[in-house]
Amino acid sequence: MIFVASWLAAASWQGPRYRVLAHSISEMYARTAPHPTFLLIVFTLCDAATILFTLRSVWPALCPGGWAATVGSVLLALSVAGLGNLLSPFERVACRMADPGCTTARMISNSGGKLDNALTSIGLLVLVLAGFFLAHAMRRIPGWQPWAWPARGTAVLFLTLGAASVMDPGLSGLFERLFAATGAAAIAALAVGILRRSRDMGGPETGPPGEDCKALAEAPRLDQW
Repeated sequence: MIFVASWLAAASWQGPRYRVLAHSISEMYARTAPHPTFLLIVFTLCDAATILFTLRSVWPALCPGGWAATVGSVLLALSVAGLGNLLSPFERVACRMADPGCTTARMISNSGGKLDNALTSIGLLVLVLAGFFLAHAMRRIPGWQPWAWPARGTAVLFLTLGAASVMDPGLSGLFERLFAATGAAAIAALAVGILRRSRDMGGPETGPPGEDCKALAEAPRLDQW
């Protein structure tokens, strides 16, 4: 909620030339953007929390799903929703499209622009893959099976919104914001699911994933009885 509220609020001080429907979120903390420190702090803290949540809650909760849970958790931490925004202070583009004389080439001409362009593109695909791997893990866990198809659908939605932002530059800002809001909502829903299962089981469903999964792996399987 804080992550989404921050970039919604930051649009109000970008000036009359900035267009929410066409211009990206990352332009609001560009080198030429007014008051960029607010977004840089919020994005860094929120995405650090997302990475910790992934490693301390998502992984332990889904580890009974096997290797797919491990791969999905690592991909989620490395995606645009995790590492991508965590590195925002190093991803500051050179200028905003709302600035006079700024072009796409000039905007990504500096090291921050190149890093932002690479991490955003790769991070989006990584997030899509994370959704599919986590869905596969959920399908193998009795209590999480109803979550598998929604997780796959969310991954497809991520891919659709990402493609739409590339195909329609005039509305790229809108599609990017829908993508960011959907990602935040999906992670929040996953947190609610883990919390509810934790309460149903009478204790926290978090902790060192290695110990939990090791215990599950050493438990007798049906074919051993």
